[in-house]
Amino acid sequence: MNYYSIILMAAPAEGAESGNPLGMFLPLIAILVIFWFFMIRPQAKRQKELRKFRESLQKGDKVITTGGIYGKISSLKDTVVVIQVDENTKLTVDKSSIIKDPTDIQQAQK
Repeated sequence: MNYYSIILMAAPAEGAESGNPLGMFLPLIAILVIFWFFMIRPQAKRQKELRKFRESLQKGDKVITTGGIYGKISSLKDTVVVIQVDENTKLTVDKSSIIKDPTDIQQAQK
């Protein structure tokens, strides 16, 4: 067998119909839709809620940082939050490091 006969055997016979192009891509499209619905959409929703929470922070709110530090907001600036951890202890943290309100945890446990 030479090179040309191998190519001819691999090529589809003349007159044979090729599959519907939409039918070939339909499983890929379905996988992408499922991926978006179950992974991308919920993550975007959580990020939107977190951004709204950070924008609504006020002085006196109880918060938790990404490092697990519980505290109470003593002052706010554009991107910086000062958290009072103890009577004499205050920490300055970036606003993006605040993840939630401790009351959310108490409601979830009930």
